[in-house]
Amino acid sequence: MRTFNYSLIREQKWDSDILGLVAAIYKEAGKQELYLKQRPEELEKLVEIAKVQSTEASNAIEGIVTTNTRIRQLVEEKTTPRNRDEQEIAGYRDVLSLIHENFDAIPITQNYILQLHKILYSHMNNPMAGRTKNVQNYIRATYPDGHAETLFTPLAPYETPEALDRICEEYNRVIGNMEVEPLIIIPVFIHDFLCIHPFNDGNGRMSRLLTTLLLYRSGFYVGKYISLEAKIAKNKELYYGALRQAQIGWHEGIEDVVPFIKYLLGTILSAYKDFEDRFALVETKRPALETVRRATMEKIGRFTKQDIRELCPSLSISSIEGGLRKLVAAGELKREGTGKNICYYRLK
Repeated sequence: MRTFNYSLIREQKWDSDILGLVAAIYKEAGKQELYLKQRPEELEKLVEIAKVQSTEASNAIEGIVTTNTRIRQLVEEKTTPRNRDEQEIAGYRDVLSLIHENFDAIPITQNYILQLHKILYSHMNNPMAGRTKNVQNYIRATYPDGHAETLFTPLAPYETPEALDRICEEYNRVIGNMEVEPLIIIPVFIHDFLCIHPFNDGNGRMSRLLTTLLLYRSGFYVGKYISLEAKIAKNKELYYGALRQAQIGWHEGIEDVVPFIKYLLGTILSAYKDFEDRFALVETKRPALETVRRATMEKIGRFTKQDIRELCPSLSISSIEGGLRKLVAAGELKREGTGKNICYYRLK
């Protein structure tokens, strides 16, 4: 049986990359706190965008998809699920909203994790919702030639409840005693959670929801405004690569979790940088055209109307469309494609 002792982490010597990432995240978190005091109403619009992106991206990583319009309608609770994928998407929305609104009242215990898992499947009939796995699961990869390979074997079902209890106890102990830096212990906890793989289904999505929960509880709120899930989805091969590296030797307790720590901290820091960029576009009142122009200057290569909308949460969609039309007419932008495939790029 794999054992866990998070106190040992404080004895580890961290390289300059990890120390630099931790320091940079604290710096960005402090700046974000100041920004939120300056423009709370405009920045609140980023929350709704991030909810949609997080729900869409985290499910898409697992192959659970629907149309962009349906995603927005589901997240805004303006429609009901039509199929299994949409039922799973609605469940993710519910858990994410619960974390956003009640993170400080959700302790890190097996019982609460099971409750969150139950809510994740609350829109469908899943007899294993809110229960740890009853069959052995495997982490597998399928290659282009069609052959599959087992990359990692998680804990057996009979070992899972005790292991889940143990990592929660260890996490709460070292956080409560301030023994270990939160930005170090959070990736370690998430990595152990993924290696245990406690559920028949939903492990990846639960790990991303728990990442958001743990960050909020430690005072890092960037995921509320910038979707961490969307950033993971954009470079999911790096995510899986870091996870595979860190899983080697896990059962024997000799794994090197540094690749996963670096990956997750790099993702968090990148999200904070995105937040700062978007704040720069809403911090001062300026004409809509100038705001759209500044947003397009942030983009390299081709971009869509939705890309600009994410950068300009204070503008209506009609203002963004009008701004893009004027920039095309002025010869600053080139427009390509038709319908849903329309994109733009800067000419100067």
